[in-house]
Amino acid sequence: MNLELIQHFCLSLPHATENLQWKDDLCFKVGGKIFAVLDLASVPPRLSFKCTPEKFAELVEQEGIVPAAYVGRFHWISLERMEVLPWSELKELLQESYARVAAKAKLGKVSKTKRKAGNRSAPGRDPGRS
Repeated sequence: MNLELIQHFCLSLPHATENLQWKDDLCFKVGGKIFAVLDLASVPPRLSFKCTPEKFAELVEQEGIVPAAYVGRFHWISLERMEVLPWSELKELLQESYARVAAKAKLGKVSKTKRKAGNRSAPGRDPGRS
C-alpha cells in the first residue's frame, strides 16, 4: 500500500481537503477538522485516524497499532506500518473516521449559529418590543 493510494482515497471523500501542518504531517480534513494524518517524517510513514471507542480498544491490541501521540485519549490510533491492516479494512476505518469527524464539524457550526441567534436581544429587554 502506498501513500498516493491513501491520499487519493481520502481526497475522494466529499468535501475532503488536505494540507501540510506541523512541518511533515499531511492532514486530511472535512469542515476544517482533521480525520486522518500521514506523518511523512517517520520511516516508514505513519497513518493516524479516529475510531469508535470499541474499535480503538480492539485495534490497539494488534501488533503495529498504537494509540496516536497526543490524541490517543480521543480514540485516535496510529499504524506503525500501513501493511498492518488489509486495504479493505483500512478504507472502511478511514470512511468511519471521516463520517465521525464530519458529523461533529457540522454540529459545531449549528451550535455556534444558535448561540449567536439567541444573543441578539439585550439582557432584560423584551425581544417583542422595538
